[in-house]
Amino acid sequence: MKANQIRRLQHIYRRKVPAKQIVTQELARYLCELSSEIARQVGVLIDRKGAIAYVIVGDAKGLFLPDLGRFRAAPNRLRGLRYIHTHLRGEPLSADDMADLAHLRFDVMVAIGVGADGLPDGSHVASLLPDNPEGRQWDIREHLPIGQLDQDFMRFIQSLEEEFERTQRAYAVGGNRERAILMSVTPGNKAAAEESLDELAELAESGGVVPAGRMIQQRHRIDPNYLIGRGKLDEVIVRGLQVGADLLIFDQSLTPSQSRAIAERTELKVIDRTMLILDIFAQRALSREGKIQVELAQLKYLMPYLANKGTALSRLAGGIGGRGPGETKLESDRRRVQDRINQLEKQLRGVSQGRHLR
Repeated sequence: MKANQIRRLQHIYRRKVPAKQIVTQELARYLCELSSEIARQVGVLIDRKGAIAYVIVGDAKGLFLPDLGRFRAAPNRLRGLRYIHTHLRGEPLSADDMADLAHLRFDVMVAIGVGADGLPDGSHVASLLPDNPEGRQWDIREHLPIGQLDQDFMRFIQSLEEEFERTQRAYAVGGNRERAILMSVTPGNKAAAEESLDELAELAESGGVVPAGRMIQQRHRIDPNYLIGRGKLDEVIVRGLQVGADLLIFDQSLTPSQSRAIAERTELKVIDRTMLILDIFAQRALSREGKIQVELAQLKYLMPYLANKGTALSRLAGGIGGRGPGETKLESDRRRVQDRINQLEKQLRGVSQGRHLR
């Protein structure tokens, strides 16, 4: 890009959008003119005060979003950012756009078409939906004139978040119990998967968890990274937001890398059936020997997760999947955990020998 084009992109940060508008017509025109000139998509992320938080330049087909760590969303809340970007051929919102809307929980997603004259040529707008009888996850409005984006944006967002909170409260039974989405992936019979999820729901209830939803995906090939497909995972994110879930329980066993990847993408705590069962044992162990056996089993099961400390492991501390060995033990390095395993095995042998001598 030319130096003056870079300067014009930098000048976007000086702009501010009134709270009542999704985007101003002036900013939409500025983005389209620049986008047409450099033949690339241009986007902005705008916070709820109307300040430009990020200016993004992609290629002709798409944009690559930056790390939004400083705009981390609170659990079961929208992120507080609206994503406005150009589409050079006026095409509707893409699958990647909708995945970003779900994954990053944007307040709203807007694609502005760039006309042949370099001016705005309509827009496509999408936002996430609270729980609803139709099972819809988002609302999409197509071919809107730019002038129709002058709605009272803050009133819209306030109303949307209030509706999310209202529908989430409908699932908030049993006080502060964790709420979980139960997930299964199967290459075969869906009825068998439903039956297995019924059993998993009973286990979750036994562990003090409220099953707030369930999802099944039929796949002939398991995704090595996420177990389920990325599109289905984005549906899980939206469903979790709709029902106020903070936990995702898989009916199938997860590898440590899968658990980490899923937790990082969904921002939910992730466990599998085995971890749930171990947690139930930890809650119900009464004797010294029983408590030692449960902690030993949990540490041996969690040892592979300690290979690379990350989001998945830190999310296990506390609550379901985190009872038994405490947070300090979970965050210890492998050597210290192995020392603890050796210590527990020694204690277990001592308890067993003492029982035989009596």
